[in-house]
Amino acid sequence: MLEGKVIEAVRQVFDPEIPVNIYELGLIYAIEVDAENRVKVNMTLTSPACPSAQQLPSEARYKVKAIEGVTDAQVEVIWEPPWTKDLMSEDAKIALGMF
Repeated sequence: MLEGKVIEAVRQVFDPEIPVNIYELGLIYAIEVDAENRVKVNMTLTSPACPSAQQLPSEARYKVKAIEGVTDAQVEVIWEPPWTKDLMSEDAKIALGMF
């Protein structure tokens, strides 16, 4: 199951300002895998002024493209819906002391 491998790959990408991966932060909005194993990831950032605006999507693309069987990878940053802390996983909230 390629989608599961993609999730594991993006879980290896961390926001340098927050000790939580981008998947648990809720930054990944969608993962699509087509019949030719091309992967498209829609993600957002915590804010448009995020200092990691270039780094995080590039690193996510690199990790996804490295998965065996993936023929191409695209990562698109989208802003709708806007990211909120409600999108974070329970584990992320615990790691950040939000409980």
